[in-house]
Amino acid sequence: MSNTADRVRIVDVKVLSDDWYVLRKTTFDYQRANGEWQRQSRETYDRGNGATLLLYNLEKHTVVLIRQFRLPTFVNGYHGMLIETAAGLLDQASPEERIRAEVAEETGYQVHEVQKVFEAFMSPGSVTEKLYFFVAQYDDSNRIAGGGGIAEEGEDIEVLELPFERAMRMIKTGEIVDGKTIMLLQYAALNLFNTAP
Repeated sequence: MSNTADRVRIVDVKVLSDDWYVLRKTTFDYQRANGEWQRQSRETYDRGNGATLLLYNLEKHTVVLIRQFRLPTFVNGYHGMLIETAAGLLDQASPEERIRAEVAEETGYQVHEVQKVFEAFMSPGSVTEKLYFFVAQYDDSNRIAGGGGIAEEGEDIEVLELPFERAMRMIKTGEIVDGKTIMLLQYAALNLFNTAP
């Protein structure tokens, strides 16, 4: 198969919205596997790349998660209060630097050593964001503040320290429905807590 860049010809790009982040409509010609060219049009939402991190404690067998209101889930029929791993956009910082700052702001825990475990596009059909996934060990000495996020940015975050097994059950019961959080908890089950069969 040829280089993908040789199979895509951008015809037109229109900015539909540049308010919170940037929504673009792109018209392009795409060369199909059979060699034929097909004109397509797609909208992409560009909010930059981000990072997320799961705090875990092997001795206590616990993880630290957060709970906050997410409007898009609310308008899709969910109650809107999502349980998540700490996360944030990179904003020109390295993923490691940004996630350490986000964890401190959102959870009140200061971590120095973070381990990158993988990268993933979370909604590649429409959102350009790539997310960098991290894990870090914590203990009570890492707690430097109460967390809760930055009120001026609309954050009103509850910090949750949960037994790892309970967090895993919360995926099954539908209490945890956030994709990045499920991915990191499953990573922890397979690689950190050794609870996988």
